[in-house]
Amino acid sequence: MGAFERSVVTLKGIRHRLAGLAAAVLVLAACSPIRVVSQLSPSAHLDRDDGVTYGTHERQRLDVYAPKRAESPTAPAPVVVFFYGGTWQRGNRENYGFVGSFLADQGVVAVIPDYRVYPDIQFPDFVHDGAAAVAWVQRNIHSYGGDPERIVLMGHSAGAHIAALLALDSRYLEQQGVSPEVVEGLIGLAGPYRFSIDSGRLAEIFAPAADNGDSQPINFVRADAPRTLLLHGDGDGVVEADNSRALHQGLCEAGAVAELVVYPGVGHVRVLAALASLLSFTGRSGEDVAAFLSRIFDAQGADVVADNAASC
Repeated sequence: MGAFERSVVTLKGIRHRLAGLAAAVLVLAACSPIRVVSQLSPSAHLDRDDGVTYGTHERQRLDVYAPKRAESPTAPAPVVVFFYGGTWQRGNRENYGFVGSFLADQGVVAVIPDYRVYPDIQFPDFVHDGAAAVAWVQRNIHSYGGDPERIVLMGHSAGAHIAALLALDSRYLEQQGVSPEVVEGLIGLAGPYRFSIDSGRLAEIFAPAADNGDSQPINFVRADAPRTLLLHGDGDGVVEADNSRALHQGLCEAGAVAELVVYPGVGHVRVLAALASLLSFTGRSGEDVAAFLSRIFDAQGADVVADNAASC
């Protein structure tokens, strides 16, 4: 191997180690680094409304990130509702401003809700909270320049589970008086869609669904499901990538339109961290989400898929 080839290999190795280190910092140092990343994320391009109530509980609040409006009237912007993860037990919307910044930069209105968590509640109450947040969007997002009829549901980890159930099991939105047809897309990052709830803490969280399959998004695949993008890392030691592979296969077999990207060597946090402008070098999930949103909201690109995706 020549000097040039050795330098290329070395640079690739350094980049890979830096990417892993940057993502690991977000995990090892608890929540504060995530909040720092959010605070340092670009904000000049957006207007933010914090702590808007969508219910009576203290955790039933949401933040809105809207692209700054042009002086002349423009068409309403599509909307993305993002649900963060935390094993259905923890999390704070304020730590995910970097997601709001990223989405507003794509020209969409982003909504990031908190939701009630275990042990205060069990399944399916956190999914009902997600549905209530979507209902709030339908009633109010027009005042932020958003289109209440063009919604994409997005989530990471446990939040991807919530987003998937809202997108696939129509009962939740219908109970809130929301037509499932307003959901045009689903984006799942490192989500659990087919998993065991037979033991440990999960048995407690999902006890009301112990005797049925209502907690598993894969059980609700259908031909008319919203167009779906599933992103996962094959180095994920928290939620195995087979969850996304299984949901993708199920959607394809049902006749739906779905895309799956599995990133080699990427872990559970990095697939989300790459959405932050400061950490975009850690992966390409931000590029893939942006491209998917462009395709789904651009009628001319409706049948186009990512070149790195398995699709149906």
